[in-house]
Amino acid sequence: MTAKLLDGNALAKKLRADFKARAEALAAQSTRPGLAVILVGENPASQVYVRNKVNACAEAGFHSVKLDYPADVAPAEVLAKIAELNADPAIHGILVQLPLPRQFDEDEVLEAISPEKDVDGFHAENVGALMQGNPRFLPCTPYGVMKLLEEAGGSLKGKEAVVIGRSNIVGKPMAMLLLHAGCTVTVCHSQTADLGFHTRRADILVAAVGRPRFVTGDMVKPGAVVIDVGINRLPAEQGGKLCGDVDFDSVKEVAGAITPVPGGVGPMTITMLLANTLESAERAAAK
Repeated sequence: MTAKLLDGNALAKKLRADFKARAEALAAQSTRPGLAVILVGENPASQVYVRNKVNACAEAGFHSVKLDYPADVAPAEVLAKIAELNADPAIHGILVQLPLPRQFDEDEVLEAISPEKDVDGFHAENVGALMQGNPRFLPCTPYGVMKLLEEAGGSLKGKEAVVIGRSNIVGKPMAMLLLHAGCTVTVCHSQTADLGFHTRRADILVAAVGRPRFVTGDMVKPGAVVIDVGINRLPAEQGGKLCGDVDFDSVKEVAGAITPVPGGVGPMTITMLLANTLESAERAAAK
């Protein structure tokens, strides 16, 4: 058996074309979706992520503002800028690229963003709304995963879903979204005993553990949908290539559908950031 490939690039392209049309319709009403991205320091990976987000905004016809600060900036300066952006009607989404330097309290920064502009979905108010099943914004990576599962086809109701990883950014909200979709959800992590026992029961397996090629073919139920959230760079002696948390070559021979790395979840994360920003702008225009 060779798994169906869930192509995140193709799905992202389709969704972004729709977003561009909706942005043009808003612009005709004098509202242009606006995203502000704050980058502190010179982390190379963060710089790439921010550049990709700004470029995606431009392609979709959004307004974007990129704000760069040196690594030694005082937190009060960044918090003051967030307050300014909260009050700016041209900005519908605010994103602070993580991680932040040591002098910052990340929770304080995330809580400073208006919940109505928190397009990452990290503010405590938005986390609580997600828990209650009435979200304002869905966290971008889990949101993208749900879109990929829609693309895979079939109802999620009654399916066994296993999420490997319990982070606030992916694992926990992913479990909530699957639960709201009618799945029976198990969350596994570094303290889970006999991980394979759980993963081999999964109709849907989401790997978000941050360990290269961690999930192997013998850990997967035949026909399962496997979503690889991880992105890791192998050591130079192993080729230095990007890979996911899933051992693609062995798992694709067992799974029914699988996401590649790169080209799977990654492009969907930025796409759903655009979705959240657009939805925020549409809500503002409707007021």
